[in-house]
Amino acid sequence: MSVSIKIPSPLRRFTGNTRSVDVYGATVGEALKGLINQYSELGVHLFGEDDHLRSFVNVYVGGEDIRYRDGLETTISDGDELVIIPSVAGGVDSVNDAKDFGREEYLRYSRHFTLPEIGLEGQRKLKNASVLIIGAGGLGSPILLYLTAAGIGKLGIVDFDEVDLSNLQRQILYTTEDIGQSKIVIAKQRLLASNPHLEIETYEKPFTAENALSIAADYDILIDGTDNFPTRYLVNDVSVFLQKPNVYGSIFQFEGQLSVFGTPGGPCYRCLYPDPPPPGLVPSCAEGGVLGVLPGTIGTLQATEAIKLITGIGQPMIGRLLVYDALEMTFNQLKLRKNAACSVCGEHPTITEPIDYEQFCGVSSVEETVSIPEITAVEARDILANGHNVALIDVREPWEAKITRIEGAKLIPLKTFTDRLSELDPSQEIIVHCKGGTRSAKAVELLIQQGFSDVKNLRGGILAWAKDVDTSLNRY
Repeated sequence: MSVSIKIPSPLRRFTGNTRSVDVYGATVGEALKGLINQYSELGVHLFGEDDHLRSFVNVYVGGEDIRYRDGLETTISDGDELVIIPSVAGGVDSVNDAKDFGREEYLRYSRHFTLPEIGLEGQRKLKNASVLIIGAGGLGSPILLYLTAAGIGKLGIVDFDEVDLSNLQRQILYTTEDIGQSKIVIAKQRLLASNPHLEIETYEKPFTAENALSIAADYDILIDGTDNFPTRYLVNDVSVFLQKPNVYGSIFQFEGQLSVFGTPGGPCYRCLYPDPPPPGLVPSCAEGGVLGVLPGTIGTLQATEAIKLITGIGQPMIGRLLVYDALEMTFNQLKLRKNAACSVCGEHPTITEPIDYEQFCGVSSVEETVSIPEITAVEARDILANGHNVALIDVREPWEAKITRIEGAKLIPLKTFTDRLSELDPSQEIIVHCKGGTRSAKAVELLIQQGFSDVKNLRGGILAWAKDVDTSLNRY
């Protein structure tokens, strides 16, 4: 049988930069032997002395991991494609060959040089690699710090937020003095101060369907440090389109997830979650909370996976999902399989370019948002001060009201809102608020659907009130 074997980039130096090699064989083992007959140097990187496939070498046929079939005895058909994932570290070269390290770098990376799995060759791979981190917040902070320390040659950072006091409980890149400043500017300064031997490109803009491909094209690996579903699906799709690994991590309250998506033959994020949850079902970290050290754990694991992918050591989390529970201190590992019907990476993809991810995830666009009647904090203050017959409704949780509250507001948490509609007067003007305006907008939409004619959402929530009306209120 004539089959092709796709060669991963770290092994192409042994095949004269050939990306795909045609061989003959009836089984995977015979095909790999045929590959080694053509390129003998590959042998030590694929097989151990016992002629068994090395434990850190994965081989896929038709998108299926041979470990879950018949291993090297897995039969192959004419025209099949074999994919090797990942590659093996290239070994340790002599110090004389490491001309791309300066004198100071030998000392800086000495603990890596002494690791046989990394050595000079592995460190050189790190220095020649480029990684794009989307998000410089809770996950991005440890990712950036450790990849900088590891000596990645080029880091790209995408973020357009400013440092807020509420970030400092978990975003360890920043300090109190940084509040109000651009995250991306502070991050670059701090990282270069830690290691001046790398290049940092910053993109102070949203990562969107319009710019994602052009930004990501210059990088070897993408790391998902995002906190919203539209951007998460965008990162996934771009990694598949560009055939670049996507190191995925997510956090919520006390739990985290980790995997590697987007590699040839491996699953993507859509294979795990074809569709996002309905808007509002999964609260954001701002609404649901997050243990401060949790992103440190998951972000450090993401940095570890990136280093493994670059150097070719170990067994990356391809085809596996790690689920971490900080309260139980447990790590559960689940097997993932590539979905042949996946809309992005399947056999017949229906999505071949970036789409409208806001619409796909059910997030209201700007045009849709303005259909919810809104009022500013100052306007609401004036109406209340003039003695109008207005009901001010707070849809936050009771614990939030204990931290801070607007005088005269009636607390009706959003999760109990439907059951307590009878407490509201449809003929009365109603202003609804929450922390930032998202939950209250849902309450306003519900009231309008129930026939309430004079309802408004307090734009920016109690945070806007604390900023523009009563600065003595606590912010959280």
